[in-house]
Amino acid sequence: AGRHPRVLLNSKALTTLLFAFLTLLQTGCSSVFFYPNNTTYITPDRLELDYEDVFLNTADGQTLHGWWLPAKTNEPAKGTIYYLHGNAQNVSAHILNVAWLPPEGYNVFTLDYRGYGQSTGAPDIEGALHDVETGLRWLAEHHTDQPLFLLGQSLGGALGIALASEWVQRNEQPELNGVILDGTFSGFRYIAREKLNNFWLTWPVQYPLSWTIPDNYEGTDRIAGIAPVPVVIIHSIRDGIIPFHHGTRLYDAAEQPKEFLQTDTPHAATFVIPAYREAVLEFLEDNF
Repeated sequence: AGRHPRVLLNSKALTTLLFAFLTLLQTGCSSVFFYPNNTTYITPDRLELDYEDVFLNTADGQTLHGWWLPAKTNEPAKGTIYYLHGNAQNVSAHILNVAWLPPEGYNVFTLDYRGYGQSTGAPDIEGALHDVETGLRWLAEHHTDQPLFLLGQSLGGALGIALASEWVQRNEQPELNGVILDGTFSGFRYIAREKLNNFWLTWPVQYPLSWTIPDNYEGTDRIAGIAPVPVVIIHSIRDGIIPFHHGTRLYDAAEQPKEFLQTDTPHAATFVIPAYREAVLEFLEDNF
């Protein structure tokens, strides 16, 4: 019989793993959701898009940076998309995911959560939720004359579920016309426990560590509250970051009207494929 290969860790690697483990024990798991930096990767003008820098002050003293991208058509805008990006880098690394929308007649507003890009502060779940609401309230004050949609990818979708459900339940104005969730995990605590379970060093403490994450923002608990606003859930069978079953869990928990778009691209690469763009445009146009 063949021998199973042994995994050998040198002292430096083991020290690094132990340090990461101790950090998790001390700070909890919230930090694993956020990987910001302040590098500028690309600006909208490089993509031949008009844009405006927007700076918003939060109630707790932070300053958020965002971009307003007006529709690039001669006709009035069809609607406005509030885009919430994923957990790595900053908005300048994610802008290609929505750069195709202004030429299709849609305004786009997107911002960086605290600690990302030009936004001040340090990120955490509660702070990021506060930030995305700050951005939506700015939209409500300045751009209320077109249909309004929320598009969240990955972490942005998880934040968007909590935001949209509260917005709908409080009967806030303007009303949302639709919510698009792309590659979104089904719960902060759920995916933390899932990831901890997959690593031998954290497997024994997956439950106590995951308990350090607030459980009142789980997507599967909140998504039903978005109804009657239409929701489309997009998830790839090839998503190596957020497994496909997260999309189906969210779909099962959502109330009608709802749609599911199964894709086959890597994580957060949905809109590279023209057919998937067309599916989203159809959803937008059906919900003006």
